[in-house]
Amino acid sequence: MGAESSLPGRVWGRERPTPRRQAPTVGRIVEASIALADAEGLDALSMRRVAADLGSGTTSLYRYVTGRDELLELMVDAIAGETEPAPLTGDWRADLAAMARAHRATLLRHPWLGAVMATRPALGPNSLRGMEHALAAAGQLTSDITLAAGVVALVGDYVAGAVSREAAEQEAQRRTGLTEEQWRARVGPYIREVIESGAYPQFARRVVEARDQTYGERFEFGLACLLEGVAATCVSGAAGPTGAA
Repeated sequence: MGAESSLPGRVWGRERPTPRRQAPTVGRIVEASIALADAEGLDALSMRRVAADLGSGTTSLYRYVTGRDELLELMVDAIAGETEPAPLTGDWRADLAAMARAHRATLLRHPWLGAVMATRPALGPNSLRGMEHALAAAGQLTSDITLAAGVVALVGDYVAGAVSREAAEQEAQRRTGLTEEQWRARVGPYIREVIESGAYPQFARRVVEARDQTYGERFEFGLACLLEGVAATCVSGAAGPTGAA
């Protein structure tokens, strides 16, 4: 693959040949690639494996997709177009919260997606529409585009971080075959020894007294705290034009 074809965004300006009879379309290639990554992770994704899943020759795929990097870009944008953003309500807090919840649901449907989005900008049409929508939501809070972009990035970073632990638990269950409850049962005797030692009183209180929150409850708590902090910083005027206090 030449340097020109690997330039960011090049994939969106390039015409693609019409598929030959019985050849997989770009849409089918992307759909099969997403299904493979969802089921087995990004390590399993290769042009050869996707071609095998489609019952096609690897060479034929290269007529429509130049390689794995371009394929990933197409996959990310296809996922960005899975759902339409909720219409803006005029309430920046509600709209940013809805955006965060939708992003969380997407990352949980596609656990590999977070790692890809953390390393490359999403430049496809669906991704750009999503960014436009997010900036418009934050624009209801502030007319300063730098500050609005910072708020959008902050919410996105929170969602990615909050989901990472939940996605890791899903991966652990897939890898070990143990549910979280089964894992807790296995480590239960050790935890009892730790508690009985008296060396970790606050941890003991956490285990004995605290109610276990669901991942959803933890997410909503953190999101509420985050948006409260955004309001305190931005609405009160504590942040300057560059977003710095």
